[in-house]
Amino acid sequence: MSIRQAGTLPRTGAEARSIDRRQALLALAALGAAALPRLAVAEQPTTVKTRARIVIVGAGAAGLATASRLAASLDGARIILIDPRREHFYQPGFTLIAAGLKPVDYVISRTAEYLPPGVELIPEHVTQFDPDSQRVHTGSQAIAYDYLVIATGLALEYGLIEGMDAGLIGSHGVGSVYHGPQAAQATWRMMSAFVGQGGRGIFTRPATEIKCAGAPLKMAFITEDYLRRRGTRDKAEITYNAHNDALFGVPIVSEKVRMLFESRAIRVNYRRTLRAIDPARRIATFDTPEGLQDQGYDFIHVVPPMRAPQAIRNSPLPWQSGPWQAEGWVEVDPRTLRHARYPNVFAVGDVAGVPKGKTAASVKWQVPVAVNHLVSQIAGALPDAFYTGYTSCPLITGLGRAMLVEFDYRNNLTPSFPGVIAPLEELWISWVMETVALKPTYLSMLRGRA
Repeated sequence: MSIRQAGTLPRTGAEARSIDRRQALLALAALGAAALPRLAVAEQPTTVKTRARIVIVGAGAAGLATASRLAASLDGARIILIDPRREHFYQPGFTLIAAGLKPVDYVISRTAEYLPPGVELIPEHVTQFDPDSQRVHTGSQAIAYDYLVIATGLALEYGLIEGMDAGLIGSHGVGSVYHGPQAAQATWRMMSAFVGQGGRGIFTRPATEIKCAGAPLKMAFITEDYLRRRGTRDKAEITYNAHNDALFGVPIVSEKVRMLFESRAIRVNYRRTLRAIDPARRIATFDTPEGLQDQGYDFIHVVPPMRAPQAIRNSPLPWQSGPWQAEGWVEVDPRTLRHARYPNVFAVGDVAGVPKGKTAASVKWQVPVAVNHLVSQIAGALPDAFYTGYTSCPLITGLGRAMLVEFDYRNNLTPSFPGVIAPLEELWISWVMETVALKPTYLSMLRGRA
């Protein structure tokens, strides 16, 4: 069954609807045509000869994309990628699994599929960063480097919520889209059960920086849409608990979301952060300006606090003051991704301490900048690339519609397809971008081609 209009009803069961292939191809062709004037013919890159030792810590999207670009740019370098994970997850797809739209295996592949020739993979955890001696330590060895790229991602801290751990996902009405593909599928089961019977649905957002800040909003929108489609909306109450006085970090987007929530009778509580959960009693306790407050629930979507991994937090690499100190984000120049105190160290992806940019789309723009500066330093040349904070959030607002929100450090909207995709409009074409077009672009990015 195809989704052509917002009113098309999904089927029960797996409820993973297929998009009409011809319409999808036409939409993608339109996007490509709109993008053509923005493209320039790229010169054939020349490689730089070097014997430099480059260590990349983390083989997620940022680490693999960095390895691919460095391998293509350097001749003779020893490039080492350190990460124990054998599986690679397409994390933007977690929300689609939690919405019942994609199977678990849609997001799972193997790290080795994207490893460039000549790049060495060490399947271990880095337990210590020592930038003063230019070494990283694993459980079995110390590895020296001339240049270090930190791409560890971040740590999901479910344990900072009293009574909560990842093992609860999929039971007692608890969902959480972030923990992995199986957790996303378990979230779908909990959400689908709630949609079938109604009750009280609670959606949360922690006070820390988080990856994909649109995901908590997407889950609220998707759940509300399913309630309407199954005819149980009048039996349900939905409450979104915002951690501050806004719903999104870009003011104009926040106001748009507020208006959409109001039109769909989604209640909003501001300055509410989840302190504790009692799954047996189905009670969530929130920090509020008035003190602790209990909220009962039938379904709760928990977004855990997030911070840099412990090995980063315990090193000299995080910010020493300012808004990114407490969570341990790496202290980098926001425009170059180069460390402020260690010029041979870079950080890309979620772990980078920059004002915006914890999305896969940000990685696509961050990695070429960091590689440009690293390679230029090796070659003794002046770099010519700078990161402006580009971040993209395909914000699903219902089944079959989404807003493609793109912005920079200054909260300017930066649409990639002006005249085709209006950034604050709920469009089917933006839905196609999220559910069809983004994954091939993402995989190309891992191989250094996007």
